[in-house]
Amino acid sequence: MLGFLKEPVVVTAKINVNLVALTVMGLISRLWGLCYPRAVVFDEVYYGQFVSLYMKRIFFVDDSGPPFGHMLLALGGYLGGFDGNFLWNRIGAEYTMNVPVWSLRLLPALAGALCVPLAYQILVELHFSHCAALGAALLILLENSLITQSRFMLLESILIFFILLAVLSYLKFYNLQKHSAFSGSWWFWLLLTGVACSCAVGVKYMGLFTYMLLLAIAGLHFWHMIGDQNLSNVSLLCHFLARGLALIIIPMGLYLSFFYVHLALLYRSGPHDQIMTSAFQASLEGGLARITQGQPLEVAYGSQITLRNVLGKPMQCWLHSHTNTYPIRYENGRGSSHQQQVTCYPFKDVNNWWIVKDPGMQQLVVSNPPRPVRHGHIVQLVHGITTRYLNTHDVAAPLSPHSQEVSCYIDYNISMPAQNLWRVEIVNRESDTDVWKTILSEVRFVHVNTSAVLKASGLSGASLPEWGYRQLEVVGEKLSKGYHQSMLWNVEEHRYGKSQEQKEREVELHSPTQMDISKNLSFMAKFTELQWKILTLKNEDTEHKYSSSALDWITMDTNIAYWLHPTSGAQIHLLGNVATWASANAAALVYLCLSLWYLLRRRRKIYDIPEDAWQLWMSAGGVCGGGWAVNYLPFFLMEKTLFLYHYLPAVTFQILLIPVVLQHLCDHLCRSVLLKSMFSALTVAWFSSVYFVYCTFSPVTYGQPALSLTELKALRWKDTWNILMRKQ
Repeated sequence: MLGFLKEPVVVTAKINVNLVALTVMGLISRLWGLCYPRAVVFDEVYYGQFVSLYMKRIFFVDDSGPPFGHMLLALGGYLGGFDGNFLWNRIGAEYTMNVPVWSLRLLPALAGALCVPLAYQILVELHFSHCAALGAALLILLENSLITQSRFMLLESILIFFILLAVLSYLKFYNLQKHSAFSGSWWFWLLLTGVACSCAVGVKYMGLFTYMLLLAIAGLHFWHMIGDQNLSNVSLLCHFLARGLALIIIPMGLYLSFFYVHLALLYRSGPHDQIMTSAFQASLEGGLARITQGQPLEVAYGSQITLRNVLGKPMQCWLHSHTNTYPIRYENGRGSSHQQQVTCYPFKDVNNWWIVKDPGMQQLVVSNPPRPVRHGHIVQLVHGITTRYLNTHDVAAPLSPHSQEVSCYIDYNISMPAQNLWRVEIVNRESDTDVWKTILSEVRFVHVNTSAVLKASGLSGASLPEWGYRQLEVVGEKLSKGYHQSMLWNVEEHRYGKSQEQKEREVELHSPTQMDISKNLSFMAKFTELQWKILTLKNEDTEHKYSSSALDWITMDTNIAYWLHPTSGAQIHLLGNVATWASANAAALVYLCLSLWYLLRRRRKIYDIPEDAWQLWMSAGGVCGGGWAVNYLPFFLMEKTLFLYHYLPAVTFQILLIPVVLQHLCDHLCRSVLLKSMFSALTVAWFSSVYFVYCTFSPVTYGQPALSLTELKALRWKDTWNILMRKQ
């Protein structure tokens, strides 16, 4: 029974020494001296703020993309014991002892290091020789720009890692298709493709470019499968469903999970709350939640409310009034109603309070039981402090003469009667009998007499002059002109009014609410709002010293100074390996010209290379050339500030194209032994130049050793490069 113990247990394993060696070299090149410099380097000043907010569980919105990449950086901080206490206010600021620099930079460095063996495996899976694959990996290893970008708390190396992982996984899955369909390894690589694509998109939306490329390649491969008569309809359906599950459904679910974790971690109120809706703000601990906790849910006749405009940008504001009136005549000579001003005020104030009144009754308190206001009900809005009624009439607004002036009505005993009836329309209602709810309901107020809609027009235009205290204009907009978020309002603060006397009511308006009804948003509601904010909220793009155009990237006419030592000439620059980038451009040009030549010749039934070599050539071009195109060309359509690092995913694919072209030239154009020997010698000489450039620019890649002024001048190979020269 125990006879098997008489023999030793032997485990055999195949180890790819090339792969192990490349991984070790990648780790050394990216991890060496990782803590240097112990100062904020370029965009670490940007991403570091978000890491600190994660450590403190404070909510934020970053319009640059989804939260997965930020969470990975925060994971490094968490593993290093970072408490989030550091002021990220300037590049070059020295890190304090509580900042775990090595941990914060570790994950980007690991991702950058693993790109080296991934490049090797991609070329192998494309059925190129191990020599070509080794060349591709070494080119990635010696690429100065990729080294620089991966050694700091930045996201591009993580993005490139997931992009290459997705490509490799799909190629492995495709190569298993003919002989091992639906096997365990087949499923593993297919599922990993979808997971890697989702992670790439979750790091930066630039990952969508490669995801779309892989979906297109998968669609093309499936189209070819449809023509395979050996596959039954059931088998084709299973293949289709498997791809749909792995490449669409699972990535979508994983993408949602990134936001779920993000929102679960960031439950505290913070500086970015103001751009979110009142409902979202109220779901966070502190901030608005501290004010609104325990408010009544249903708005009733007699309710005391503040009304926040839903648009919320460029700033949040609340419906407001004060005792001052519109001037009798404006600067341009137009007349006004001289009624009490109504504005949208971007700060909390007691003059933001209004009372919801039933037009058929005089009382300004909530009855017992409360009578809720529903969709379609007619109300009057009474300003809490001045007790005047919200009104609009056929008088031109001060800044928007095409719209009606909105005021609080003052009876001057002239032929201008009050027009103060408003119909409540709940835009996000589920039925026509919905009750108007605090925080949750988005409401439009339609004027009964003129059908004008209450609108905060000042959010998209200029503020009022000095007589209006530079507050934002509110107008009555005609309903026929369409709807906009500036016409929508939600109740933010709410209490049930109890005091009929004005003096007592003023005291009541100044006091906090104390009732206990909670309002929680569902995850999908919060996700939808946050996703929409990320996609639509754009910071004002300004010209940056190191910004560049997409055309500058191909010839590397630009660089970015990442860091400068405060006393010596040590500095770090984002600069590519000139020899590699020039070779990548040449390889892309050669690939394009040869492909066109082959296509023309094949059209004439002239086949210069075997069919299997042609298929190999086209598949490699689709992955490497297509990867370069989809990650580069979209930037010509973008209206945003661009930097050289945006080109790194594209140039990574272009670098992979170099060994593809070299092997093709050697195999099919160098026909004789002599030509092959000469070509090999030239390739070695060329690769030596790549290594020489890498060594030459290593001091500005790693930031050490410090260079003299003469040495720095010698590195300025192009006049457009901004190498920093410190006066001595």
